[in-house]
Amino acid sequence: MLLACNDDTNQNEDITNEVNKDGSVETSVAVKHIDSLHDVVVTTHKVWYLYNEWKTIEHYDTVPALGATQKIAENEAGDEKMLTLNKEYEIFITVK
Repeated sequence: MLLACNDDTNQNEDITNEVNKDGSVETSVAVKHIDSLHDVVVTTHKVWYLYNEWKTIEHYDTVPALGATQKIAENEAGDEKMLTLNKEYEIFITVK
């Protein structure tokens, strides 16, 4: 009875390091900076069928840029410099 109640949440059998190319959809999401006001969300789907890439589908969506932020960077010699960097979107994916 106790074995059936094992709640090992650290183990996820759905995690993989390679795509099943026999039949699957591989999806990637990236955000690219266009200018100071706009970013583009690029969503790419690769459809794998019988070990061949059957089709690639790409979607481009323009979103507002998050602006810039300043960070202090240090080189190997210990010199510090203030850099202005684009803020990055966080990407969360929900699969149902």
